[in-house]
Amino acid sequence: MDFIQRIKDNFTESIQVKTEARERLAPLIAAAAELMTDCLLSDNKIFSCGNGGSAADSQHFAAEMINRFEMERPGLPAIALTTDSSTLTSIANDYQYADIFSKQIRALGKPGDTLLALSTGGESHNIIHAIDAAHDKSLHVVALTGREGGQVADMMLESDIELRVPSWSTARIQEVHIMIIHSLCDLIDHKLLGIET
Repeated sequence: MDFIQRIKDNFTESIQVKTEARERLAPLIAAAAELMTDCLLSDNKIFSCGNGGSAADSQHFAAEMINRFEMERPGLPAIALTTDSSTLTSIANDYQYADIFSKQIRALGKPGDTLLALSTGGESHNIIHAIDAAHDKSLHVVALTGREGGQVADMMLESDIELRVPSWSTARIQEVHIMIIHSLCDLIDHKLLGIET
């Protein structure tokens, strides 16, 4: 096997998926950033969740909000629902793994908050339960998905936004998800700080 060529092919495929996603998703990413900015300006918070690599991405988003992205600004209220091992394991043990995010949303969520839910295939049971809980608590939902969107796509309300990456490869979907997250952070900063460039 020619490993150098395989690496180049992976880069090429990633570029192609990102290029297609850019054309399809740019207006939706802008709308999601507007929704999140309005949420923050209303003294509400953003929750984020996902599994595996998507859990890491949800934590990445929360870190960029609480600390900073590329510009100096006060911290913004964001909570990754993937980080409290005692809460996660107690819910999974006493109830079921599918409830690890939804029970946190039901306890902490307030109307006007936003949920950023990541699922590459849109079929993760705990993400589906989290979106149900978000809707019950009158939270807005921004869902980062891929493939055909799965059950998550079917759950979106008119006020929600699905950002579906046009790929079936988990790796390529996750690569675009992190680009979307960085785009959201960038736009939120520009909107909050009143920077037009």
